[in-house]
Amino acid sequence: MAPLISSKASNFIDGDPRLLSTSVMVPLPAHGFVGANLSEAEREFWEQPNGEGFRPCLDFGLGYRKSSPKITKERKRFLVVVASGGLNQQRNQIVDAVVIARILEAALVVPVLQVNLIWGDESEFSDIFDVAHFKRTLQADVRVVSSLPSTHLMSRQTIENKIPRDVTPQWIHARFFNQLNRDGLLVLKGLDSKLSKNLPPDLQKLRCKVAFHALRFAEPIRELGNQLAKRMWIEGPYIALHLRLEKDVWVRTGCLTGLGPEYDYIITKVRESQPEYLTGRLNMSYTQRRLAGLCPLNALEIARLLKGLGAPSSARIYGAGGEAFGESKALQPLVAEFPNLVTKETLAQAGELSPFMNKPSALAAIDYIVSLSSDVFVPSHGGNMGRAMQGHRAYVGHRKFIKPNKRAMLPLFEDTSIGVDEFGSIMRELHRKSQGKPEPRGYMRNRDVISHPVPECMCKHKTGIF
Repeated sequence: MAPLISSKASNFIDGDPRLLSTSVMVPLPAHGFVGANLSEAEREFWEQPNGEGFRPCLDFGLGYRKSSPKITKERKRFLVVVASGGLNQQRNQIVDAVVIARILEAALVVPVLQVNLIWGDESEFSDIFDVAHFKRTLQADVRVVSSLPSTHLMSRQTIENKIPRDVTPQWIHARFFNQLNRDGLLVLKGLDSKLSKNLPPDLQKLRCKVAFHALRFAEPIRELGNQLAKRMWIEGPYIALHLRLEKDVWVRTGCLTGLGPEYDYIITKVRESQPEYLTGRLNMSYTQRRLAGLCPLNALEIARLLKGLGAPSSARIYGAGGEAFGESKALQPLVAEFPNLVTKETLAQAGELSPFMNKPSALAAIDYIVSLSSDVFVPSHGGNMGRAMQGHRAYVGHRKFIKPNKRAMLPLFEDTSIGVDEFGSIMRELHRKSQGKPEPRGYMRNRDVISHPVPECMCKHKTGIF
């Protein structure tokens, strides 16, 4: 069985080629078709997409490489970034932090993870990520230090927490370089999704290098994640579902759970008492939100989608995500159709998860590892995990990723005149494009290279990581 962390090729990347070529989290091999009695729909469901020869190629430009020695030796200017939110939201901000440090030619202090008020997670960077690996991987790009040197401990701290959205490298440099040069220290907070997605090619490559190479999880997380992935993998092909059925998701999205008035009343009262958690589209009714694709799919809708796409009822499913609001009742419609549903809690042996209890970011990292090795990944709702998995699965060999086309399919769920066979045919046709050839980021320039690494970070190249 191939390991999750492995690689074969080299000499394609700046810095030490051996380091980068072995730093990528690579999934266990896809199983392909299993069994001789598969229907055409089932065979299509497990089939992996054609990557059209696109492979990782982080070939930085000459100008980038020439400026690197000076930047990586920087000892006067220091950037501190405070990352907030859940695991994948934090990962995005850490990626931005490295890019901003490069723009400002500053040394980056290992990012601070803000205590999460919703989940009460007090994890530090070193609890979730491999610090030594992070520093080593980025040694040709920025200087990363564990803490501020004593010379800067009493420096004037400029704390910036009101950065506008979609800021460019030019804006970052014009706004902060001179004051950073003067004070020697800059602290950035509230960085979430503020950096432009349209960056110069070398900075796009740096984003991929951070996300897919440098942000390796800490060893205890990797070990357990790998164990759980192997337990799923050894039994044959499996689906990973990112189930967004947690209480806070229903509160934030303004959606109804589908569990009945009792549960919807609880969500409504929380939302009324904490209106600041409701995200956008305040003037839309629940029905409008749902039909616009702004609500998570509930367990019944996920089950209908999977059946329509050709997933056999015997398919093994790994449910990633936090505890579902409504617990077993929330999952019952899915379990009724796909009884082989497991979670990290049911897959882990006694005591294995104990070190990570009350650490949602670590638990999410375990989900990330197991999900990456799945033959098929399906998110029930958009979000940072889905986007990260979409790009990472493309980067490591174009593993199947199915993004539910909620706007198109939800009205069909209400149409009782559509038979089972016709419904399945429509579902497969609706989602065929999302499972096909790599979709270049260039068609929609506001897309993040982390979710769409073609063409900046992947090219049709004879050499590559794998």
